[in-house]
Amino acid sequence: MSEAIMNKTGEHLQATADQGSSKREPLYRLSQVEKTYQQKGRTVKALRGVDLEIMPGELVVIQGTTGGGKSTLLQMLGALDRPTAGSVHLAGRDITILGDRALADLRAHDIGFVFQHYNLIPTLSALENVEMGLAPLRLAPSERLARASAALASVGLAERRTHLPGELSGGQQQRVAIARALAKKPRVLLADEPTGNLDEATRDEIRGLFEELWRAGLSIVMVSPDSAVARRAGRLLRISKGTVTEVG
Repeated sequence: MSEAIMNKTGEHLQATADQGSSKREPLYRLSQVEKTYQQKGRTVKALRGVDLEIMPGELVVIQGTTGGGKSTLLQMLGALDRPTAGSVHLAGRDITILGDRALADLRAHDIGFVFQHYNLIPTLSALENVEMGLAPLRLAPSERLARASAALASVGLAERRTHLPGELSGGQQQRVAIARALAKKPRVLLADEPTGNLDEATRDEIRGLFEELWRAGLSIVMVSPDSAVARRAGRLLRISKGTVTEVG
C-alpha cells in the first residue's frame, strides 16, 4: 500500500511536510486554553490552562482517563467547540475569534475528521459517501468525482467504489470514512478512537494505514487508548483532569 498512498493521496501531503520542515511554524498553538461547562448543577473544568504546540507532519496520539478531557481537546483542535478562555491558532490563525460561518468554512477546507463510528449513509455507495464529504467545497462535479475516486484508491478501495456500506466489512467502512476525510486535502486529520469498533486484525490494518499517511507527510492528531497505536506515534500526550502532559 505504501507506494500507492504516496502517489494517490495527493501532492498536498508532501507539500505540507516540506512547508513544515522549512519554516517550522506550529500547525497548532494552544495558549492557556480552558473549557468549563455546567453538568447537573455543578461546574466542570474539562480543560485547565492547556499550552500545546503541534508541528506540521507530526503524528500525535492523545491518551487519558475517561472524562479526562481527550474529546474536549480534540473538539478544540477541530473548531467544533470554543474555549471558555485562551486561544487556539491553526496555521497562524486565531480560530477562537472566528464567527460561525468562518469556522464552518475552516472545517470544510482544512480539517479532516475520522470517528469511531463510520457515519456513512447506508443508501449511498462508497464513492457517493466520499463525494458527499466534498459538498461544502462546491467543486465542479468532475473535480468532486476525481477527488473521491483518488481518495478511495489511496486507501485500497478502488474496486469497492460501487458497494454500499452494508456490503463492506467494518475495516472497509472505516477506510471509506478515512477516504472521505482525505478527499478534501486537509491540513490535518483528526481521529477519535478510529480503531475502537474493529477486531484486532483489522485494527492493525487501519493502524498501518494511518502510519503510511503520516509518513507521506500528513499531520495527524488521534485520540486512542490503543497501545499499539501509541507505539507508532511520533509523539504521545496524556491528559488527566483537563491537564496535558508530554509522555514521549
